[in-house]
Amino acid sequence: MNNLIQEVRSKIPFDMPETQMCSGKCNGCSLKLLEFLDTELVEWEIRLKNGERPNFGDLHYVSKVSKKIYKVLVRNGLVEPVDV
Repeated sequence: MNNLIQEVRSKIPFDMPETQMCSGKCNGCSLKLLEFLDTELVEWEIRLKNGERPNFGDLHYVSKVSKKIYKVLVRNGLVEPVDV
């Protein structure tokens, strides 16, 4: 899970300014989606620090949500498409 979280944080621009995020076309609110994903990742970081071990379902869920949000960011022109 730590590796997955690191990869998601390296590929998705959580630090993008709101003015840049909300200035072009919008096919889903990138700002709200990034806030949601960041909350999910922070929650897992805390759970991991507390010794919780994720199962395959947890890994699948975080991966699936991250990919879907990335696709919205691509559609909104905020990131370049990559093979995931």
